[in-house]
Amino acid sequence: MEEKKFDPYQFIGFVLIAIIMTWMLMNQQPVDEVTNEPVAEKEITTSPAVSSLADSIQQLQLQASYGSFANLVQPRENTFVSLENEVLSFEFSTQGGQMTKAYLKGYTNYLNQPLNLVEENQYMNFSFTTLDGRTLNTADLNFVPELSNENGSMVLLLKAALNSSQWIAFRYSLTAEDFMVDFSIRSQGMQQIINDNIAQELRWDLTALRNSRSIEYENRYTELTYGYEDKKVNELSISGDDEEEVADVQWLGYKQHFFNSILIPAQRFDKVVISSKSIEAEEGEEQKFTKKYSTIVPLKSTGELAHAFKWYFGPSEYKMLAKYELGIEKSINFGWGIFGWINKSIFIPLFNFLSSFLPFGIAIIVMTIIVRLAMSPVTYKSYVSQIKMKVLKPEVEEITKKYKDDAVKRQQETMALYNKAGANPMSGCLPALLQLPVFYALFSFFPVAFALRQKSFLWADDLSSYDSVYELPFNIPFYGDHISLFPILASIAIFFYTMMTAGQQQAPQQPGMPNMKVIMYLMPLMMLFFFNNYASGLSLYYFVSNVLTIILMLVIKNFVISEDKIFAQIEENKKKPKKAGGFTARLQKAMEEAEKQQKLKGKR
Repeated sequence: MEEKKFDPYQFIGFVLIAIIMTWMLMNQQPVDEVTNEPVAEKEITTSPAVSSLADSIQQLQLQASYGSFANLVQPRENTFVSLENEVLSFEFSTQGGQMTKAYLKGYTNYLNQPLNLVEENQYMNFSFTTLDGRTLNTADLNFVPELSNENGSMVLLLKAALNSSQWIAFRYSLTAEDFMVDFSIRSQGMQQIINDNIAQELRWDLTALRNSRSIEYENRYTELTYGYEDKKVNELSISGDDEEEVADVQWLGYKQHFFNSILIPAQRFDKVVISSKSIEAEEGEEQKFTKKYSTIVPLKSTGELAHAFKWYFGPSEYKMLAKYELGIEKSINFGWGIFGWINKSIFIPLFNFLSSFLPFGIAIIVMTIIVRLAMSPVTYKSYVSQIKMKVLKPEVEEITKKYKDDAVKRQQETMALYNKAGANPMSGCLPALLQLPVFYALFSFFPVAFALRQKSFLWADDLSSYDSVYELPFNIPFYGDHISLFPILASIAIFFYTMMTAGQQQAPQQPGMPNMKVIMYLMPLMMLFFFNNYASGLSLYYFVSNVLTIILMLVIKNFVISEDKIFAQIEENKKKPKKAGGFTARLQKAMEEAEKQQKLKGKR
């Protein structure tokens, strides 16, 4: 922003103030009429003349700083005015026209208190430069409120008027049962005051209030998001501090995990400077804030203030945001690429359907059953591959022992064995890879599923938060100060699944390689620590999913396939001449080439 120019009148004003204040200091001590002695300090009172002089000095200071706007920044009694509908309640201050409260009706925070997105934690200001070089801020002006009803919409006009023909006004319009507010700033008769060669500026700051039990978990999904260019979406870092300058911005969202404050300009912002600062200190009810957001936007000046916006205050619920057709539903991160597509196309519609007639906990279980049944062919192929590797394991160990000093030959013989037996070592990996998109999509879905917020199931009073069954008198690093039960059950299920599959490794432990058994057994413990503070709905899904996987494997093992039959089939395959093809052929050829190169090096 351009600095103020030197104003000779302002300089003269400050000199006069200095002279007057010096004279006051020299002559302010009153004298007793009888003794002609100065009155004791405790008896000194301010005379009407001195008060009048102080007011005059203050008026001179305001006049020097604000010019013709001095009367609009005179200290006045601050009053508050409300604007509300069936779902929202706002409070505005006449000092600066600031929004001091935005209360969402029908929602509470983790302490069962009213849920406010704004509670003396927001600052909105438009600044502009006058022709005589002053930079003025709407946040310094006093406004007069006026409420009206226009075609069923509640309208609040906050006006700061120099006179009947020169004024600046904020206008808020709110329809029934809507979380979207129409917001604008307009001025009239300011062409002779505002310098249209210098850009105006919008500043919007917000310190995000804590609304969830775990501030650390909530902060992972509290972030500044923005839409830009052709419906692209990006966000600032969720951890630490971040600042960016971005162009062609369609909307800005100050997300607070399950709730959002989104500003949508009528005309895209050409350039925006945005910043996010994490101010979460540690867990504890005394921690009230998660992040501090700030946005600075240069705005084109036309000699008047004329800017229009839509302003959303409400839940970060995909269906609710999508109905506005502004692209703001993309502020909810369901995962990138195929993971987000799976959530939006499959899991969101499926879960919405199930939860429309089932309790939310039961809906999670039913959805998990559907997903596991849909993935059962993959589970079957994966298990068959594991059985084949288990059957061939003694022969692989024999080859390893025989060629322990010749890695190339060992790999050659092992691949030849797999080829003869009709087994593919990759066939066990591919089914697992096919499940990864589903696994990650659901990992992204549950933490941002607004429908789970404050929904109870069994001992969990909130499926969107952790399900504490015991509060610890101390804090365990990386674990927390409580014990959640669903992560324990999920870890136990993973442990039993690991025991069922650990004995079916493809090959014995290779020298210098990490012990995969140890890593596999560490996974349940890692999950126990990682998910202790996560949404209990996610832990419930993993528990049920792993239990179902174990059941499916037992059914396949005992009723669908037989290890004896697979062994007999492998022995039959060995008798048949089999030509290597595809991946096996390429791998075998590569190993033969490597063996040739090794022999050539040995002859030199």
